[in-house]
Amino acid sequence: MSKTAPRPLIGVSANAMQAAERRHLVHATGERNIHALLRMVDCIPVLLPPVGSAVDIADLVSRMDGFLLTGGRANVEPHHYDGPPFPEDEIIDPGRDNLVLPLIRACVKARVPVFGICRGIQEINVALGGSLHYRIHQLDGKNDHRRPQRDNVTLEEVFRPNHLVRFTPGGLFNALTGQKEMMVNSLHGQGVDRLGKGLVVEAESPDGVIEGVRYQDEEQFVVGVQWHAEWKPEEHALGGALYTAFGKAAHVRAARRK
Repeated sequence: MSKTAPRPLIGVSANAMQAAERRHLVHATGERNIHALLRMVDCIPVLLPPVGSAVDIADLVSRMDGFLLTGGRANVEPHHYDGPPFPEDEIIDPGRDNLVLPLIRACVKARVPVFGICRGIQEINVALGGSLHYRIHQLDGKNDHRRPQRDNVTLEEVFRPNHLVRFTPGGLFNALTGQKEMMVNSLHGQGVDRLGKGLVVEAESPDGVIEGVRYQDEEQFVVGVQWHAEWKPEEHALGGALYTAFGKAAHVRAARRK
């Protein structure tokens, strides 16, 4: 890549969250999402506030070179996939739902790279017509995929490799790593149920939970993983390879936009 090539602009989805004093909302994401991009992609991250239809999606997509869909505490609301209503105390983020879901569809159409992490894979699936399980650990034969449920756990404990995922033979993840399986962390309650249109399964956990997907067009980078790949990607063969592939696609688009 030429030294004069522009650094790609990467939109990073933010979440609506209660401020520490709980008097107002803030728009934020974990700093590890930004630092992983800076280290692995050499880009300019641009935080996207969860303001729904206030943003012109087509205009936004035309100005950016890729999008990172981050994790978040709130779950995609079930009316987006004809699921049963949430309990009244469920954490939701309608502004993010209403921004990111049409954004994904626009990116697929415009061939803009998308990398979805945790909630991000769920958004990709729902945006393309798929559905979600509300609580994986409540399903027969499924394990508990949530973060540790005790108090005072360290970040290292939260993000430590928790379970195996098996790669689809001949798929992207298999090709990027040369491996058949790998350990990943696990911090999610919801999970992919019915697969969205045009998505291909790239990885599953031993209990049959879909852990990785990609869009069927192999020339287009639209990939989602259920684990938190932003946690020390330099130390994880697949995490590092996915960031590298995402970055390559974003740099190609940036050069073309110039």
